[in-house]
Amino acid sequence: MSAMTGWWTRRSAAGKVELYTRWTFHLMAPVELVALGGPLLSSGGGRSETGTGPAIGLILWVLAHSALCWAVSSRALDHTTDRRARPVRPAVALAAFTLLTDLAVAGLWAGGVLPDESLVASVLVVTSVFTAGALVLCLDRVRHMAYAVGGTALAAALPVITLGHVPEGLITLAAVLVGGGAYASACGFSSWLLRVVQELERSRDLKARLAVAEERLRFGRDLHDVMGRNLSVIALKSELAVQLARRGRPEGVDQMVEVQRIAQESQREVREVVRGYREADLRVELEGARGVLDAAGIDCAVDAPALDLPAGVQSALGWVVRETTTNVLRHGDARRCAITLRAGDGEAVLTVENDGTAVPDGAGAPGRTGSGLAGLRERLRAVDGTLEAGPAEPHSFLVTARVPLPGTAAPRPAHQEKKETVA
Repeated sequence: MSAMTGWWTRRSAAGKVELYTRWTFHLMAPVELVALGGPLLSSGGGRSETGTGPAIGLILWVLAHSALCWAVSSRALDHTTDRRARPVRPAVALAAFTLLTDLAVAGLWAGGVLPDESLVASVLVVTSVFTAGALVLCLDRVRHMAYAVGGTALAAALPVITLGHVPEGLITLAAVLVGGGAYASACGFSSWLLRVVQELERSRDLKARLAVAEERLRFGRDLHDVMGRNLSVIALKSELAVQLARRGRPEGVDQMVEVQRIAQESQREVREVVRGYREADLRVELEGARGVLDAAGIDCAVDAPALDLPAGVQSALGWVVRETTTNVLRHGDARRCAITLRAGDGEAVLTVENDGTAVPDGAGAPGRTGSGLAGLRERLRAVDGTLEAGPAEPHSFLVTARVPLPGTAAPRPAHQEKKETVA
């Protein structure tokens, strides 16, 4: 079942909205054909002496019109999603084609080829309504959308009014304004919704990139704070030692000894900075995961009692929480996420399960290994741990990290666990 529904469930929220919107407008072409083709065939072209010839000709004309509407709508949605420029020429071609349709139908009616007034009105109104919707998809401003609907209605009504059928022309004008206005409103709202969802998707990706950039800046700032002062002192003392050595004074040796001491201290401080950058605190990562996921609108349930785990194990599991949280935010379409930590049978087990079925970092794809999961496996391998990641039923993705312990980590006293348990 997952293989059959993967084309939908593995899409992001923006991808689902785009796919739904596109196919909705793609189906409008057969709707137009059904709305006009049936009446045209049943009427036999108005039961004129020419037989069904006019009906077949109008059906072919409507087929061309629906195909043009489909093409303009598809290109307009590409413009909405920033894949191509605004389809100005196709929109102008559609407007001109619709105007020719209105003139041709009005002329056939005046010439008696199409004596059925209801059939003429149906062709004029339906083609004008679908034209107004397709044109609105190409526009951004509400005022311009209103102009498109009004212009389409006038183009449908004026040929009828010009031929002297004023009441019928006014009825056509009102019908196109009402029907076209309603359909154009739906088209404009769909385009706006798709644009907003795409922007939210880009904002989420940008937020993740900014978090990485902020961490890099923090690391650079800490490294500068450690090395900047010490390097300045080393430079000054080295210069002083050189001057003392040139003068043959023994104090130069003392200065170089001090330079050696500062250099060794700098090495130690740099190691501490790098160690703090590479190590992750499990409790901090659990709290951070819950806060970030809740802020993203994902219901996060954390069941992790406070356990006396070795520092290396806590750091490795903390990285698992950090990486899987990032994957849930960036690669999935989750609504719920559950993080569980248990210790027993000589091992600590951390599970992260979400109902977004997107495979993070290419995990599970044939012949592909995600860099994020590969990095987690390397960190867990350093503490003899293992990592399993893959789809789980029903429609979820499960990551399980197992790390052996020297002894089963017993929970802390109840009063401490109550303070530190993340629930």
